[in-house]
Amino acid sequence: MSERRNAWPELVYEDLAPTVDYVNRVVQVAGKYTLDEPFEVGWGNIVLDVTPRGLSTRTFRLGGVAFRVHYRLLDGDVVIETDGGSRTLPLAHGSVASFYEAFCDAAAELGIHRPHSSLICEIPGAPPTFEDDRAVRSWDADAAHMMWTALNLAADGLEAWQAPFLGHRPRVGVMWGGFDLSATRWRAQHTVPPPHRPPFQQNAQLDAYVSVGFSFGDADAPNVGMYAYIWPQPDGLEGRSWGVEGAAWHPDAGLILLPWSRLRETADPHKAIVAFGDAVYDAAVETAGWPSDLVGLRVDGWYMSKTPSEQVQLREQEQHQQQYQHLYDYHQYHQDQYG
Repeated sequence: MSERRNAWPELVYEDLAPTVDYVNRVVQVAGKYTLDEPFEVGWGNIVLDVTPRGLSTRTFRLGGVAFRVHYRLLDGDVVIETDGGSRTLPLAHGSVASFYEAFCDAAAELGIHRPHSSLICEIPGAPPTFEDDRAVRSWDADAAHMMWTALNLAADGLEAWQAPFLGHRPRVGVMWGGFDLSATRWRAQHTVPPPHRPPFQQNAQLDAYVSVGFSFGDADAPNVGMYAYIWPQPDGLEGRSWGVEGAAWHPDAGLILLPWSRLRETADPHKAIVAFGDAVYDAAVETAGWPSDLVGLRVDGWYMSKTPSEQVQLREQEQHQQQYQHLYDYHQYHQDQYG
């Protein structure tokens, strides 16, 4: 038990907040290049991968240069790697403004243009641009390591949950604006985004989706842990079970929340993330009419490499029957409880 709990460490928002706030800002520098990529539904084109050392962009091919940017949280530096060479600069740079200038200078040496925008996005109270953010920052290597550990563990669970989905699903990764780790399932059902919001938010909600993710929280809601929601938000989410003890629906926030403190106390937190995601998708099937047959077989790759197809199909049918039985049992329970 102690070994498992050490692998899933205690996370205290106040201890992590200064480093999270700084990293959220500097990853937006390379994040701007993701906006040059073709738009993928729900902004799937902008996600940063969780790597063995930190967070990385995908490979860009812009202006005749192939490059990627790797924020190595465990090493305290940033590597800009191209087909013609690489540059490394420290994350400990005094301020966001000084980091931005150093980044642009290093990128220019490699033939990479400056980001097309220097606006700081989705951080309430932040200065308008990178150049304006001159607050003195100190680099906390321990907090950065803790951040990476949480993102790595959560990504492992979310990737396992996402694997059997047969519909469109952008890769699991960090959305650099709000700085949350996201796994999203989409269906081709057009929706009407809420009015009076920025265009980028409205364009993220043009189709129906189910989102499950991890967030460090913020000053107004310091809730470190897993979150989930269904867009458009359906009725009937009250009183449901969410697969893991401690997970609950919060109507004021429009979110199902599973605190990290409760997740790490489960017998198997990795499986608990999968169970949490499955419960959210079951709710989408039950309350929002999502198709239940968009989830395929959940097995490891070795099973699929050596199992005859007829046995695979039988296993898949058995899993679908279990899913149908779960929905039937839930419906029957509510009939018995509420008439």
